[in-house]
Amino acid sequence: MRDVTGRLMLLDTASLYFRAYFGVPESVKAPDGTPVNAVRGLLEFIDRLVKDHRPTDLVACMDADWRPRWRVDLIPSYKAHRVAEEHEAGPDEEEVPDTLSPQVPVIEEVLDALGIARVGVAGYEADDVIGTFTALAKTPVDIVTGDRDLYQLVDDERGVRVLYPLKGVGTLQLTDEAVLREKYGVTGRGYADLALLRGDPSDGLPGVPGIGEKTAAKLLAHFGDLAGIMAAVDDPAAGLTPSQRTRLDGARAYVAVAPKVVRVASDVPLPDVDTALPKAPRDAAALEALAARWGLGGSLQRLLTTLRG
Repeated sequence: MRDVTGRLMLLDTASLYFRAYFGVPESVKAPDGTPVNAVRGLLEFIDRLVKDHRPTDLVACMDADWRPRWRVDLIPSYKAHRVAEEHEAGPDEEEVPDTLSPQVPVIEEVLDALGIARVGVAGYEADDVIGTFTALAKTPVDIVTGDRDLYQLVDDERGVRVLYPLKGVGTLQLTDEAVLREKYGVTGRGYADLALLRGDPSDGLPGVPGIGEKTAAKLLAHFGDLAGIMAAVDDPAAGLTPSQRTRLDGARAYVAVAPKVVRVASDVPLPDVDTALPKAPRDAAALEALAARWGLGGSLQRLLTTLRG
């Protein structure tokens, strides 16, 4: 990774192309009738993000493994409801709409031809790639994602914020520690503990039964962090109600393994990539062929104009 001197923008790419797919009509098609709504929608998202936030560096972070075995071994229910087909030798296959799956390779080819850095690492989710780039960054970082899990990386002191799409990417919630305190009563550092206690059905995380978001926030405010809460379970003088003590005591096995599942990795072996926002396409001929084949039209041209600055 080059030494970034401005602002690094990290895209949770799958999160954004899913939003593009559901936000742009399937009537947006290539000349042969193949839907390209996710492709064009993502290009328009990137155009808007670069225009509005002017990053100097941009990385499209990918899910090389959307359900890593090391997370499933700890919590077998992790994303289990989203598995379309299990594979012994490699990543399980995720349930994806039939007309979205064929668009993902096109998205990858277009990003590569543009020269936008695209990083996925075997055995890790995009969240982990984002976590590692963020940990290594020496400049401000904007993380663009529709996944609240990444709120755990918000850090005002280091200039790390999450741009969370509320409607398309034209309306983004600029999530800093003040927003997290107002909405959840925690900072970025405390968000992973909050999510772990509360649980997340969309990721197959059970949480601690009977401990909802508000109770989790109150416990974290009182005891500081997850370790402090679990220490209070063993301290009869600590300010836990009998039911809270019983519930937390019964969830010890889950609480012991969940932090490794919920917290994003910060030590992914990243490849050496040039993260600089390209001014011109890396492969203009390939990009021209892709534009013609898939009918990328104005979506691509607007992004090229924006990249030229």
